[in-house]
Parts: sequence; C-alpha cells; structure tokens
Amino acid sequence: MNNTIKFTTPDEAVKVIKSGDHVHLSSVASAPQCLIQAMCRRGEAGELKDVHIHHLHTEGPAPYADPKFEGIFQLDSFFVGGNVRKVTQSGYADYIPIFLSETQKLYRAGVLPCNVAMIQVSPVDAHGYVSLGTSVDATLAAIECADYVLAVVNKYVPRAFGDAFIHISQIDYFVEDDQPLMEGHIAEITETDAAIGRHCAALIEDGACLQMGIGAIPNAVLSQLGGHKDLGIHTEMFADGVLPLVEKGVVNGRNKVTDKGKIVSTFLMGSKEVYDFIDNNPGVLMKDVAYTNDPFVIAKNPKFCAINSALQVDLTGQVCADSLGTKFYSGVGGQVDFIYGSSLSEGGKAIIAMPSVTNKGVSKISNILTPGAGVVTTRNHIHWLVTEFGAADLYGKSLQERAKAIINIAHPDHREELERAAYERYGAHYTYIKNSK
Repeated sequence: MNNTIKFTTPDEAVKVIKSGDHVHLSSVASAPQCLIQAMCRRGEAGELKDVHIHHLHTEGPAPYADPKFEGIFQLDSFFVGGNVRKVTQSGYADYIPIFLSETQKLYRAGVLPCNVAMIQVSPVDAHGYVSLGTSVDATLAAIECADYVLAVVNKYVPRAFGDAFIHISQIDYFVEDDQPLMEGHIAEITETDAAIGRHCAALIEDGACLQMGIGAIPNAVLSQLGGHKDLGIHTEMFADGVLPLVEKGVVNGRNKVTDKGKIVSTFLMGSKEVYDFIDNNPGVLMKDVAYTNDPFVIAKNPKFCAINSALQVDLTGQVCADSLGTKFYSGVGGQVDFIYGSSLSEGGKAIIAMPSVTNKGVSKISNILTPGAGVVTTRNHIHWLVTEFGAADLYGKSLQERAKAIINIAHPDHREELERAAYERYGAHYTYIKNSK
C-alpha cells in the first residue's frame, strides 16, 4: 500500500478537475466546503466549463449552483435539498430521480462517470486509515470509481466504524481544514407533531427495528418510545432523538437479525452530540447505502417499522413526497426502499406520517394529486397512513374502503369536500361502504 500523504492547498488540489468532468461531493454535514470554494474560484476565473456536480442532500452553501455559473457548473443532484431547491425549480440546476439505494449503482455500473470525488475525512490513524464519518452513502462508490480523490482532513469528522474506513492509498490529495461540521438541530415539536407521534408510537411494538429521518415528526415519534423495550435502528440516517433512547437502554438492537446490537445508518445530520456519539463507537455502523437501503436486508429484521413523510396523498393512497405539482421539492430518497423492505419484514409496518393540512391550512389529503405531482410510494405499496387525527390501515382495502379510511383521518374542515369527491368518483355505492362498519 502507498502510505504517502500528499498535503496541498485547496486551490492546488482542484486543479485536477477538467472541463467536462463529473464531480461527486460527500453529503450532508460532510460537504467539503473549502474544496467547493476553490472549485468555484476556478470557475470564476474562466478555467472550467461543463463540469457536472453530483451529490445527495448537502448542508451549507452550494455556490456552484448559482445561475452565474451556467455553462460552467451543472448540478445534477440525487436529492433536492433546501440549499439548491430554488435554483432547481428555476431550471439552473437539475435532479436525477433515483432510489437512494441505487445512487451508488450509478457510479459502480458506469451509468455516470466519476472523475473527481471531493470528500471530508477524519485524521489518519496509526494504520493509515481515515474515516468518512457522517457520509458513507454513495460517497464510498464514488471513491472506488473516481480518477482522483480529494480529501479534506478535519479533526471534527468523527471516526466512524462500518464501511466508513478507507486507506490513505485511495486518496490522491489531502487538504487540512479544521472546521466544525454543520449541525442540524431538533425542530420544535408542535401539538400536531406530538399527536402524530403518539399515533405512530402506538403502532410500534417492543422488539421493533426502526427507520426514520430528521425533523419534528421523527423526533415526536421517538419522544413517545421511552416505555418501549428492545428497539433496534437500521436506517438511512438518524439524529438527536435516538440518543435518549440509547441512554435509557430502550434502543439496544437485541431483537435484530442483521447487525445485532448495532445501530446502522448511512449518513447523519444532527448536533455535535450526535457526531460525538458515533466517534470511535463500535456500536454504530456507518454502512454503504447499497446495504442500508436494500429492501431485502431491511426485511430480515422482524417487526421493521419504517416511518416516512409525504407532501400529499390522494384518496386511493398514492403518495407524493418529492414535488409540489411540477416543482421538485426534495427527492425519492429512501422512502420506497424502506416502505418495501418493511412490508416484507415479518410483522413489519410501512407508515406514511404527515400533518393533515399545510401551514396555510390546505388539505394534504386530496381527491387527486396536484397535476404534475409525482407518485413516490404507489397505492400498491402503502400500508399505514397517519395524521394527527389517527392511523388508517390501508393494506388489503378496496379503493372505496381506502377513501373512507383516509377521509376519517383528514382534517375535519375538509372532510365534507372529500366525501363529496369520493361520492362523485365511486357513485351511490360509496355511501354504503361509508356507512358500513
């Protein structure tokens, strides 16, 4: 193995990028900001054109997506995060629809080239290894396939276990930049979130294995699980809400079949406390997204509960989670991976949880999806739908039975309108279904 460490400056490192190259950036809290800024300086100097940028959700600035770089940088992201949402919706950036589980396959199967991978890693250990810390996901595949790997060595990157370790021989240039990682803080839990959390928690049995993301609803669910026993975590990401359950011994992974006793994730976004928690912690495995999001790996764990959210659901159970009409808001992410995996799990539950209305009071339950809205989870995949007004089990239900169950957990202000729409859609027989037990 080559144990030579080539330290250089960010501006020197990014000179390996050529016009027409495809560049991968590590995700979420691990976006290598000093390399990004150096790359953009080359763009401003007129040294580059037609460079394609790929990444999942990233935190912090995304200057390469600025309209001023049109023709210089083209962002084709695998997920539309808040920092690139406006430019994606306006057409200056673009989005590649892809299951999170298959993002790594784009590189490994040669669907997309990866000329340069720009990553962030922990300091080198005594054996010549660094850790990818909070971002393994598709970054590991990018490293394997890239012509050049540029790594920011940052003392604040946690030394995570699992698939996170790579040897320094896999890295071409190192740059030092000790900047604290971007933090994602717990969203305030509203009364609506708390009610949704209670309904979801009631569906989770002792010994269940959980997947949930970041935000107020996941935290509301986790806050209700203090009285549960022997829960496990196998997820694409987790945040601060998991830590109190670990401290209480509620989350111990005792009932897991795969990675028994371990918390498994592929990327993280939380506070410094979360990053400190995974640092040198053999109880947490940061794994390749091909593993964490494989539905058949997920299904091996009994009582798997996947809790995901939605932007809109129609009366047949179609779930839109990536767009507001024709405007892309996020992405497919891992929702389908985990919905399918949990539905295959023995005793598993696939749950879509969302408030019944938007912040402006518009019903998120509708007769039909807004024109242009994409179906992420199909009506065939959905099992449970949860709002603050209850939980509806849709699995095995007919279209008219589904409409009845979904309307029962819609906001009361919108139920009459939805009932009228269901009657117009299904005719007089719907009244019989509605009134039957």
